[in-house]
Amino acid sequence: MAKSKTVYVCQNCGADSPKWIGKCPSCGEWNTYVEEIIHKAPASSKVVIAGLEPTKQKPILITDVQTTTEERIDTSSNELNRVLGGGLVKGSLVLIGGEPGIGKSTLVLQVVLGMKSKRTLYISGEESVSQLKLRAERLSYKEPDCYIVSETSLEQVFVHAQNVQPDLLIVDSIQTITTEAIESSPGSVSQVRECAAALLKFCKSTNIPVLLIGHINKEGSIAGPKVLEHIVDTVLQFEGDQHYMYRILRPIKNRFGSTSELGIFEMQQTGLREVSNPSELLLSQNHEGMSGVAIASAIEGIRPFLIEVQALVSTAAYGTPQRSSTGFDLRRLNMLLAVLEKRAGFKLIQKDVFMNIAGGIRVNDPAIDLAVISAVLSSSLDIAIESEVCVAGEVGLSGEIRPINRLEQRIHEAEKLGFKKMIIPKVNLKSLDLKKINIELVQVRKVEEAFRVMFKSS
Repeated sequence: MAKSKTVYVCQNCGADSPKWIGKCPSCGEWNTYVEEIIHKAPASSKVVIAGLEPTKQKPILITDVQTTTEERIDTSSNELNRVLGGGLVKGSLVLIGGEPGIGKSTLVLQVVLGMKSKRTLYISGEESVSQLKLRAERLSYKEPDCYIVSETSLEQVFVHAQNVQPDLLIVDSIQTITTEAIESSPGSVSQVRECAAALLKFCKSTNIPVLLIGHINKEGSIAGPKVLEHIVDTVLQFEGDQHYMYRILRPIKNRFGSTSELGIFEMQQTGLREVSNPSELLLSQNHEGMSGVAIASAIEGIRPFLIEVQALVSTAAYGTPQRSSTGFDLRRLNMLLAVLEKRAGFKLIQKDVFMNIAGGIRVNDPAIDLAVISAVLSSSLDIAIESEVCVAGEVGLSGEIRPINRLEQRIHEAEKLGFKKMIIPKVNLKSLDLKKINIELVQVRKVEEAFRVMFKSS
């Protein structure tokens, strides 16, 4: 007979305790411990992957290891290929997380339907086969080699995989898959941990890539134990505001590529459309003569694009002024406002400041600091910045304009979109080849110099 015991498991980090605890000693969260009954089954009843035999390994010298280039699978999506580092590596385990209704299943199904000469198996634990068919009819495809099944049992998933022999396995979602080796509810820490570990063993043993779709919690991170993110090879965050049409695919962890890449999609009636040139979509062409708008040149990964920074400064109606930011770090905004007040002499202590990155995207590039304080000052003075001026520069605490990376790519992007003038840090000028540049470059060392250039006509 299998022995059973009761333990309390933290739903945030996966730590267990023999008794209930109010505050988790591992992660510090309150009221996250849930009772789970664990049956200690014999070794013969553990999760068995169909068709696989365990192999014994022996240590070898690191100099004797033969290395080869990872073979990658084309996912039929240029944006997804870029984020993954060039394609889907065989034998890799990829996790895609995002808010409900953001388009995770649509993205994965659209990629699967577009893959040619690749057999795929789509396991859905949330939707029926008919619901998947209705979604596929909205997406354009031409006779894909895709098999779909509605299943929640991990053991049956391996049976289906052995029968179909796919080139790619999709599991939607990992929180709905359960194994018979553990008697707990779907989505619990034990179920997610054991199912993810079994799928990792499956993909490494068969060299078949597995794509997992995961839920997120109310804080915005991947739901389930933190060990889930450690098990997988790649973690992708699919984010965006449901009220905007843009969706951002951002890598959080990637063992086979960079984590600084960015994929941009546009949600349409027929699915997700790849945005190859985001600058034209993120810039509104009607800000002529409007104050509080500055154009910044940002870079995510290897891709440069121009974004529109909007600011609104108004007199505080209550005693404490408000500071609000959308798409930009609020703490960095407060720091830039302090620099603007201390170094440039503009008093904003009794004014509300609202800032927004147009398009609903979030940017972490420090090179847009100069655009942020320029937009704030433009709104405070109610003076518009010329529409043909683009800015790029990081602002230091002493008010200096610090150098930024990949300035030449930023300049070429602004030049391609028709901008006539660009304000850049003076330190960066030494590394530029001015013969290839046809845009007027204005070098500044401090924020005061940049303001004189932008508002010299007023």
